[in-house]
Amino acid sequence: MGFLSSRRKRARIAPELDDQELGRLLKSLRSTSRTGTIATTDLCVAQISRFLDQGGSDWDRRTHRISVLAEFLAASQLPRSWAARQPDNATALVLHAWAQVVHARAREDRGGTVGAAESCLRAAELAPGDPTPWVALLKVARWERWRQPQVFGVWNEVLARDRWNREAYMSMLAYLAPEEAGSRLQILEFVDALGARMPANAPCAATELTAQVHQYHAILGRGGYEALVARTHWNQGMAAHALDRVAHSWAQPGFLRHARTVADLNLLAYALMAADRRADARAVFDAVGGIVTAWPWEAGGDPLTEFEQAQRRATVGM
Repeated sequence: MGFLSSRRKRARIAPELDDQELGRLLKSLRSTSRTGTIATTDLCVAQISRFLDQGGSDWDRRTHRISVLAEFLAASQLPRSWAARQPDNATALVLHAWAQVVHARAREDRGGTVGAAESCLRAAELAPGDPTPWVALLKVARWERWRQPQVFGVWNEVLARDRWNREAYMSMLAYLAPEEAGSRLQILEFVDALGARMPANAPCAATELTAQVHQYHAILGRGGYEALVARTHWNQGMAAHALDRVAHSWAQPGFLRHARTVADLNLLAYALMAADRRADARAVFDAVGGIVTAWPWEAGGDPLTEFEQAQRRATVGM
């Protein structure tokens, strides 16, 4: 099988995942920024603008690309400069607001998102059918600790434009956690309501499994006897059900087609190995193709090391 092939690609972390066009853009931006010329910002803006405009109304792909670019550019002045130069460009405004949140979180700066909400709302006016201004505003709302009615109002605006937006569901999952503004009960209610009507291959299909991995990490974090028997989490109730429901279907070629499919496959491989379901994990590692996401592997240490060790364990005895 592919994961036993000597030609298997070396595991690597790639923020773009398997989006090769986005990967080429990131490489080009790195190269352009190193030139240090006066026109550097203009060249980068032109590249990004042209790239994001070609996606049309594929909101899932657009959200993924803006998310990756916001992370990539968070520490630079480029998003701010672009938004200042083109205040009526919705894409520039969204990228700037999103990058502000990423930068503020990295610095733990609660005041680092001044003007971000206004940028998102202006972008929403300029591009009324585009969900990404509202997805970005959801991130702003979480960081600025808006009240739940306000956050749910933003959430509903996203759903009105993109019913299964993965980034929005993950944001709400984090917001409703006890660590932010919710409770374990709210997480359960949120996941239960989603599962009742969500297509099995929707972009947000990993919401339930993500919630279970967070719960698993919480158990590990408590230490002591609970951490020693944490694996039993995956043999019980909702966790076992969540894993059983996706263990075989996700790895089937073409079943998941959204932009962050590889991230969801990483999540599944991690959960299957945590549950010691090595036989089920083998096909998932094959489907991952060596592209590693930092989370959830980083919970155990260096993500590449953790991934490679888990992949080797999955193949023992074959």
